[in-house]
Amino acid sequence: MVKYLDGIRVAGRVPALLKILDVVQHTTSLRFAAVARVTPEYWLACAVRDGVDLGLEIGDELPLETTISHDVLHRGEAVVINHVDADPAYARHVSPRQYHFQSYIVVPVRLPDGTFFGTLCAADPAPHDLDRPEILAMFRLFADLVAFHVDASSRLAENEAILSHERTQSELREQFIAVLGHDLRNPLMSIESGTRMLLRYPERAAELVPHIQKSTARMGALINDLMDFARGRLGGGITLQLKVEHALQAILEQIVQEVKTTRPERRIETRFQMEHAVTCDTVRLAQLFSNLLSNAVTHGDPDKPIVVKASTNEKFFELSVSNAGKPIPPEAHEKLFHPFFRGGDRPSQQGLGLGLYIVSEIAKAHRGRLAVTSGNDETCFTFRLPYVFSVTDRSA
Repeated sequence: MVKYLDGIRVAGRVPALLKILDVVQHTTSLRFAAVARVTPEYWLACAVRDGVDLGLEIGDELPLETTISHDVLHRGEAVVINHVDADPAYARHVSPRQYHFQSYIVVPVRLPDGTFFGTLCAADPAPHDLDRPEILAMFRLFADLVAFHVDASSRLAENEAILSHERTQSELREQFIAVLGHDLRNPLMSIESGTRMLLRYPERAAELVPHIQKSTARMGALINDLMDFARGRLGGGITLQLKVEHALQAILEQIVQEVKTTRPERRIETRFQMEHAVTCDTVRLAQLFSNLLSNAVTHGDPDKPIVVKASTNEKFFELSVSNAGKPIPPEAHEKLFHPFFRGGDRPSQQGLGLGLYIVSEIAKAHRGRLAVTSGNDETCFTFRLPYVFSVTDRSA
């Protein structure tokens, strides 16, 4: 159902089906006409011309057993009724009693591969002379046209989805190569330059070695981010090592202190109410928090504090990081958690644009919810983890 109905809607083929129904009504004078997706479980309207105020719209369902299409599905043949009251096979059928129709023509719609898709239906509250070879032949031709449009729309939607996926994968490959060629090259060149200087001027070791160590640490962080990207995008997802953590507040406080040490000019306010243990992967949760806090330091107003809140109750753990500053444009919201997205693209901005993507993957692995709100007053990222885990290792 979803496959073909979505195909009709996405590819814009509903107008074509409606034109077919217009011709059906014009040539037969039947005031109700529809194309229905019919399976052993349901009857669903894909296109409708309702001239009798039945109230049926595209996407509506009817109980299958109340329709003539139910008989067509099981018999595989068209049903034509000139006058229900005079037809011994259908005079007591539930359909005319429920919908008050007296004349029907219902023809099966089969896709090019022979699959039964549904029916082309037309009916009217008054009797009509429908049981004629030319009428049935016309309806079978219309049913073939319906099948063509449904199949073509479905194939078009599938091809568009495949093309969109391939385009996305191609962009990611290009970004990945650019990262390897640019972002990793900078610290590598710094290390190379530092070691050359060290060999030439060994007496400057105290000055040069910290720079080499810093570049090495930066390379390590970049490589770790790339590994997490590969796990999330190419592998089975980020793996978790779950345990019941009673000292999560201390871990969060340690991360705050680390950021304050590297950025002492930034004010970070904490508001913790951690009264319950949390089942989580402590290392990954620390990584999530560190990335959110680093994001706030990078993009927040340097003259205003970053506010970190963490709390627990009987149902969930919640962590939020808020910062003042320019709001995130609405069009950028859906891209925030995409890999290699760098909001603002500041010339001095470091990192691969993977921080928030990794945050979202960690949240997903924990079956948690990650949300962002952004306005003139503040931007706030919130992670909520419901208590649904058992203490076993799992991967996303």
